[in-house]
Amino acid sequence: MNRMILTGACASLLALPTLGFAHGGTYRGPQDTVPPSGGGGGGGGAPPTPGPVGPGQPGPGGGRTTPGVTPGQPGGPSGPRQPDTGPGGGGGDLTGWEYWWGFNKEPYLALKAHLAASVLTGSEEYYLGRGEVSNSRDMQRINEATIRDRIVPRLLQALASERSNDIQSSCMIALAKIGESRDEHGLTPIADAIRPFLASSSQELAETAAVSLGILAAEENIPLLTAILESDLPAARGMGLQSVSNFSARTRAFAAYGLGLIGHRASHEQRLRINATLRRLLDGEGRSMAQRDIPVACVTAMGLTALGRAETPRADGRGAPEILATVEDQVNYLLAFYAEESRPSLLRAHAPTALGRLIDGAGLRDDQVLRGRVAEVLMAGLTKERKVDDTLQESCILALGVIGDGDADPLDLAIRKTLMNVKEEVADQQARNFSLIALAQAASRAGGGVGDPIHGVNAKDRRENARSFLLAELGKQRTSLASWAAVSLAVLERALDDQDLGAAADSKLALATALKEAGSPSRTGALAIACGLAVATDAREDLLRYLEQGGEIESRGHAALGLGLLGDRAALPRINEVLAKSKYQPELLKNTAIALGLLGDRTVVGGLVQMLEGASSLASQAALSSALGFIGDSRSIDPLIRLLDDSQKTDLARAFAVVALGLIADKEPLPWNSKISVGSNYRANTATLTDQKGGILDIL
Repeated sequence: MNRMILTGACASLLALPTLGFAHGGTYRGPQDTVPPSGGGGGGGGAPPTPGPVGPGQPGPGGGRTTPGVTPGQPGGPSGPRQPDTGPGGGGGDLTGWEYWWGFNKEPYLALKAHLAASVLTGSEEYYLGRGEVSNSRDMQRINEATIRDRIVPRLLQALASERSNDIQSSCMIALAKIGESRDEHGLTPIADAIRPFLASSSQELAETAAVSLGILAAEENIPLLTAILESDLPAARGMGLQSVSNFSARTRAFAAYGLGLIGHRASHEQRLRINATLRRLLDGEGRSMAQRDIPVACVTAMGLTALGRAETPRADGRGAPEILATVEDQVNYLLAFYAEESRPSLLRAHAPTALGRLIDGAGLRDDQVLRGRVAEVLMAGLTKERKVDDTLQESCILALGVIGDGDADPLDLAIRKTLMNVKEEVADQQARNFSLIALAQAASRAGGGVGDPIHGVNAKDRRENARSFLLAELGKQRTSLASWAAVSLAVLERALDDQDLGAAADSKLALATALKEAGSPSRTGALAIACGLAVATDAREDLLRYLEQGGEIESRGHAALGLGLLGDRAALPRINEVLAKSKYQPELLKNTAIALGLLGDRTVVGGLVQMLEGASSLASQAALSSALGFIGDSRSIDPLIRLLDDSQKTDLARAFAVVALGLIADKEPLPWNSKISVGSNYRANTATLTDQKGGILDIL
């Protein structure tokens, strides 16, 4: 793959490895890193080296979701992993909370929702959909006419005329995020422009085209992506790819992800078709594949493509069904898949994630029998007596956080007890970390069963009270779990606030108090984000202190985000001062800009535009373009188009302008790949999931 490399300031911020860019914007900043691929095997080996990641559909913590959104090489059978560290010591510790935040932050930031929420619905400039405007804060949403008349034609032109892989791949992703609009003849200009790249000799362009068709989410692309996944060359040639000679494993994996993205929104008939394709691959060729990328993509896609519920469940209710006709069939198939020990652990580790998504997304919470069977399987491997692969345990824990809730049903009591016991029963540090997040998510999700809907946070018995449990872990400041406890407690309180169930003032005060003497940059960052998520207003002065004191860049950036999440508009002048001085600190620049976007600052767009027009550093251009795209103000369009048109700029800088245009004009309220990243076990990694070569979670 032709990859251009970001060097200099971007790579040196945290002494992490050089960052890369590929198909559509692989730039997340030096904080967001993940282990390299384990796709080729299933065993242990040397500790992995960090590489770039993406963010980060159930809503976070089980609370209110954004409107319109339904939010390592791992250690193998050789035994528990040792703590992973990369260059720079603690900054590269792969068990750090920063990685979870990187994959799960998008629903919490929800910048487009913040912008839409500031609209004055009675103003004369109010529009529906993507044309919303806020007079009160001078933040202007882009309208559909501007997208179709100005942005789409320019991106289509660049896709056809440019010869840079970076620009072409960025154009495909940006156009796919914008979405198709049939012309007066019923034609599909965006899909028609993307399809020929499936036969490209460039691996980067071919795989980008495959996932772009998935992001478009048009059902007419299902047969073509199916042919690519199954490597059916005659079928692909019959659908217009006459020159194609083969489909690589990477392109086939991206086609599987594309099918899942289409399936997430497709009709029932097409979901049946997609599930049949995915199962055929998993039970056929997938069994003998040395690399795991394609089967992992298929399992992930199945979790995104929920079928309808059965009118009459099967009598036995167990074992893999003959066909996948209902969501209950999907659950039974994945349970059997997970239990099949002849399959690689790395592959089986993705089944719990898919099960959690199906139960949450298909309304199966009221099916106590089926939910109970899934929970029983997931809990069974979380004891000292069971020698289960670390990565499987991690996935089971995360899935329990998705399917559990806070009421007093015996099942949910057992789920929460199991999660509380993980630190005593399970040796893997990552599993212990995940257990705190999962406990917070399950306990804060109001249940509809026995007793108090949030018994898990109101129980008088401290052994059943998740809030008390997390507060106790937060108080153990010298343990490795303390930072995770801070973020988990904030996830719990944020979810309760979002459901109007009343967060606890004591929890917020505890977070604010812990921030005062946080110590290490990583712990400071965790507590800064936690105070913002939980809206711990007592933390305001300390957040400002960390923002301004000139310490570690990551701490200052997290402090800025904490203030943005806190909604502290009084901090705007001081955040703006830091932004103005962060020209050569791209990660701090991006985080402060996002914080200003969260606060609806009326000057942030103009300031960022001026900085972008004068920026000479590639890292600064990337950070500024990303920030402008995340904020989504229509006044960013002209300078971004000027940057794309400026032939004196590097191809990579121009490509980042395309990335920003795609972010601004995105048809969805959250990034398209948050459907995959949120709740994922990123430690069960493959190259096409997230990797220095560019996985699906690495694409902006």
